[in-house]
Amino acid sequence: MSDFLFATGIENSCPTILLPDGTRFRQDELAKTCFYMNWRQDFQLVRDLGINHLRCGPPYFSTHIGPGKYDWDFADQTLGALQEQNINVIADLCHFGVPDWIGDFQNPDWPKLFAEYAGAFAQRYPWITYYTPVNEIFIAATFSAEYGWWNECLRSERAFVTALKHLCQANMLAMHAILEHRSSAVFIQSESTEFFHAKDPSCIERARFLNEKRFLSLDLTYGRDIESCMYEYLCDNGMTRDDLYWFRRYNLKSHCVMGNDYYITNEHLVLPDGTTRESGEVFGYYVLTGQYFRRYRLPVMHTETNIKEPDAVFWLYKQWANLHQLKEDGVPVLGFTWYSLIDQVDWDTALRENNGRPNALGLCDLDRNIRPVGHAYKQMITEWRKILPTESSVLGICP
Repeated sequence: MSDFLFATGIENSCPTILLPDGTRFRQDELAKTCFYMNWRQDFQLVRDLGINHLRCGPPYFSTHIGPGKYDWDFADQTLGALQEQNINVIADLCHFGVPDWIGDFQNPDWPKLFAEYAGAFAQRYPWITYYTPVNEIFIAATFSAEYGWWNECLRSERAFVTALKHLCQANMLAMHAILEHRSSAVFIQSESTEFFHAKDPSCIERARFLNEKRFLSLDLTYGRDIESCMYEYLCDNGMTRDDLYWFRRYNLKSHCVMGNDYYITNEHLVLPDGTTRESGEVFGYYVLTGQYFRRYRLPVMHTETNIKEPDAVFWLYKQWANLHQLKEDGVPVLGFTWYSLIDQVDWDTALRENNGRPNALGLCDLDRNIRPVGHAYKQMITEWRKILPTESSVLGICP
């Protein structure tokens, strides 16, 4: 393929949460957005919108049914249909949750088990080139093990570091397993692009710490040397020197595209008591992605963005302008994504509550009607598709 990657995604988040009565509940966005019933119509919407790449994957929690055991029925139907329709897949294999039998991200056996799953997936679907093995590692670890919102519902730095280690190990082992069956695979990390602003001078030191911590998932994944303050932080909370050496030895940076997700909630204000709150857009995608690019020197893709109606069309053009300026400034840009295709459900509480409340964030609503942002995205794709560099030229810029 030679087209710029204009993409959208099927929202397949699946963390578990604790309900007020103490029972555990699976936040299955594929069910909440009625994808199980409407996937054929959803794929037709992708074609109708002129989108050439779709980020999607089978529900991991119900597909990986045991060690070395997989239920591929739904994946065969959906991925087979995408292959027939010539829609390029970015395979999204783990999106915020694991199967019940695994437990959660504290399980040290999970990285190897997930790698086996990823390898079996690649062997079964050898026509898929693009992969996001583990989605938003930093967010998955933070919300599950530091904020206490999802999955293990823990609130400690040690639990965060454990989750981070296992998520990064799973990501890297999965990449190795996929390459055994698909040597030309390209891995598009979809990682949250964060920044922490100091509210006043007393907050500067804490903001500096958090602005190093935000890089940890990519530092480990790409085998980058860890800054001294982060080295101490990781070792103080359970990471070992051998763990860190392992990440340096087994990284696959040469097969990777740095995917940066940006939402209006990605910038934070650090308060004098050390807590944070949303700051809104201060620097924006252009500034933050520039920071990440200078650190990792990898091809870039804008892998997630959205905002609720009625601001969506303006936000689309604003994100595109930021991305296009990065390209004009010499950053190797691969693609752009509005996430997701269909409106989401309960993301207004970050999936912490089971309210069944629609969030007007998609290119189409839950009744599968195209929103104004969907029409604007279709027009943008038509106008820009042949002007931007091809995938092969972008991927050739950085080693």
